[in-house]
Amino acid sequence: MSRTAALCMALLVSVVVPGSSSLAQVAPLPVPTITWHVENSFRFFSDAADTEVHRATFLALPPEDQLQRPILASEQALSARHEDGWAETMFRDTCWNARTNRFVCKDGRSYINPKSHRVALKINKVDEAAGLSCTWLTAPHGGALRGDVVTQACSEEVHFEIPYPDGAAVSVEIGGREVASEEVRVRDLLVVGMGDSFASGEGNPDVPVRFSRDRTADYGERSGGVDLTGYPARVGPWKQIGDKAFIQENARWTDQGCHRSLYSHQLRVALQLGLEDDHRAVTYVGVACSGSEVTYGLFLRYAGNEWVPNPTDMSQISAIASAQCDEHEAPMQDLPEAYHMDGTIPELKGGLVLRKCDPINARKIDLMLVSVGGNDVGFSRLLANSVLSDESTLRKLGGWFGQVHDLDDASLGLEALILRYKSLNRAIHYLLHIPWEQSDRVLLTAYPGLALQGDGTSTCPDGVAGMDVLPDFALSEAKVRVGTWIADKLNNAMKEAAEHYQWTFVDGHRREFIGRGICAGTTYDGANIADDLRLPRKTAEGWRPYNPADFKAYASRQRWFRTPNDAFMTGNFHVAASLLQKVLKLDAFSWFQLVLAATYSGAFHPTAEGQAAIADAVVHKARGVLAKYGQGPEQPLPAAGIAAPSSSIGLQ
Repeated sequence: MSRTAALCMALLVSVVVPGSSSLAQVAPLPVPTITWHVENSFRFFSDAADTEVHRATFLALPPEDQLQRPILASEQALSARHEDGWAETMFRDTCWNARTNRFVCKDGRSYINPKSHRVALKINKVDEAAGLSCTWLTAPHGGALRGDVVTQACSEEVHFEIPYPDGAAVSVEIGGREVASEEVRVRDLLVVGMGDSFASGEGNPDVPVRFSRDRTADYGERSGGVDLTGYPARVGPWKQIGDKAFIQENARWTDQGCHRSLYSHQLRVALQLGLEDDHRAVTYVGVACSGSEVTYGLFLRYAGNEWVPNPTDMSQISAIASAQCDEHEAPMQDLPEAYHMDGTIPELKGGLVLRKCDPINARKIDLMLVSVGGNDVGFSRLLANSVLSDESTLRKLGGWFGQVHDLDDASLGLEALILRYKSLNRAIHYLLHIPWEQSDRVLLTAYPGLALQGDGTSTCPDGVAGMDVLPDFALSEAKVRVGTWIADKLNNAMKEAAEHYQWTFVDGHRREFIGRGICAGTTYDGANIADDLRLPRKTAEGWRPYNPADFKAYASRQRWFRTPNDAFMTGNFHVAASLLQKVLKLDAFSWFQLVLAATYSGAFHPTAEGQAAIADAVVHKARGVLAKYGQGPEQPLPAAGIAAPSSSIGLQ
């Protein structure tokens, strides 16, 4: 409270009422106060209006949802308003340059190390504010900027650039007298995300493929004379599957090669942390890439699953180190012996070169979000084995999925993963400068169960529901059970590693996925299109069971995993005809394009709702970590008295 305001209040506490023999107590006038919020609290978005869409959605949620499930509730609210997905209008306007693979903002402002933040301020508790003029004054600390003076109606919001990290004193005068003052200092967090396809948002492109209402696509015949005609066809002037016009209608991603999108749970965590504290901004560095392992991806350069003309030139660890250095150079370091763990990780033995930013120049990481391990044990190949009934097809997939697809190989992968986590832990501390005593700033996220039904124990049955896109696909319950067993072993290994290295382990979302697995949905006519597991095909009677143009990739649905049918209808990944012929020696119209469209488009990956549910679990743990280090919100969330759900739940 300003000195002037306090004096005014004291003088008005009691007055002598004319005609009265005693003093009459009068209620004190309300004291004007200043409230403020960071205008663009999620700095990865170049346009503050995009952040405001999410902020307004969050603030409109019931208090309990704001605390318990803010991201899932927001995702469902946004999907109801944006039938093609909210990311479509936002993904091009970020501080990620896909041509140079660097974090750079289009307006030239410093991204990694902000110099200032634009802040919106308002004065409250001023009677007849619309009819009064308020003079706003700023006194920046640190001497970097001169103060500003703005006079406007007291009812209007004012905007100032506040220097970072020093902040500024802001005061308001009415009629030449100071009525309120406030210290404005923004707290900016650096949140980093690394990992694999579950971290990148695979299966959820920023712009999904659009389908024609009338046209069909034909893929010839499969062995045995199976007719592959009448499939949904992309819009556009293409003449042949895989030609230039066809590929131009591909799904669009924030990072095309890595299939990284705004629906990534890591990005949603960073966004949410910026939304729920008015005085906080978040700088986000996300480098997750579909297909990554600890070795190829985090330590060694990995270009991703989709060919692009300018793939990343750094591993994820080097990319983060380079980002930490911002305008300074992060020099290359020869590390021939430090990370191969006495030769037990041969991929890292000899010739390992990684970037490392000098600690003097490196920006401190406040939270590091990690999702990795599934590809290291060959889990995606186990899934492929669970649905591919034709072994010859599986062999042909070798060049795309790798060769690991049996239980013994996966078990060996689990043993190797422990050592890979050890190597990663060493790099996190030595190369990325997270203090050893603050290891819990690293959040390792568990993988949700893929095929558990509502009782939490039974798995999806044998059948083709959700995967009739290709006759080779048929779910095997027995193989799914094997995959579930491996998944539980993987979860236990991840949890043990997190405990050993004192990372924060996040698995509270695993319970939320029960009953929302790969087979959750319907197969009867008249059902909600979003929950229909069948793929539309055109016959003599027309499209059945629905017109593909009516499919909405981001509609709310019961299942939180993309089926092969969903993947075809969402990402619809195809390769150029020339690449198909050159690399795989297959015809451009080959049925193999169907295999790619139904697998490399995000099959067996969480939907946007699933990603949001994972993000909620991570946010619950992140809040605790930040609070531990004095970085929690200055004001508690409205429902802070409600107990948060346990995030230590695992499926046995």
